[in-house]
Amino acid sequence: MRAVVFDFFGTLTDPGVEAGRRDAAFATAAALGVPPEAFWTAMASSFTERITGRHGDTRATLAEMARRCGEEPSGARLDAAVAAHHQGSVPLWRPRPGVLGVLAGLRGRGLRLGVLSDCGAELCQGWDGTAYAPLIDATVFSWQERARKPSPRLYATIAERLGVAPGECWYVGDGGSREHQGARDTGMRPVLVTNAGYPGAAAHRDDPDSFTPPDAVDDLTDLPALLETGR
Repeated sequence: MRAVVFDFFGTLTDPGVEAGRRDAAFATAAALGVPPEAFWTAMASSFTERITGRHGDTRATLAEMARRCGEEPSGARLDAAVAAHHQGSVPLWRPRPGVLGVLAGLRGRGLRLGVLSDCGAELCQGWDGTAYAPLIDATVFSWQERARKPSPRLYATIAERLGVAPGECWYVGDGGSREHQGARDTGMRPVLVTNAGYPGAAAHRDDPDSFTPPDAVDDLTDLPALLETGR
């Protein structure tokens, strides 16, 4: 095994911040001038559309969400909404406790590290400024690729960018987007992060896996030991 591919949200990020998604959406709704509950519903029901870039960048996407709420926001409102949306997104990227040390340790063992994430434009635009970026060798983001997990193309692309075969990769995630099924079907070896210490975190994942990998850890800090025994 030469590489580890990670899911992002709820895997590298702190699952404890997931509950803040609703408040962040309400702040964006206020900036847009649309009813917060209607905006929350529009965002939730358009998840696949948004993370595969169907509506364009953040500004264009928020304009479409406002239309679904019955409003046509002004340019000034859209500017404010984009700023609010990015401001609300950044806290959701907070590293989970100990994760940066885990990544540094795995790199120190000679493993290549990748991130494969279902995400919107904001993470693509903000990635280079995150604490993760210096520790990750390659990324594949659904918004840029115009596809979401478990598309086999995404797994093949991250392996190619890491310079390894899929069969030489671990895939580590918390089980959203049928990601473990996709990893297994592509030849990677999946690992479930159960997030046992974060009750309710799984409720924030879309299209959860029906396949449960035989390899599992409760927290990402347990991962290095598992990978060492499995190499």
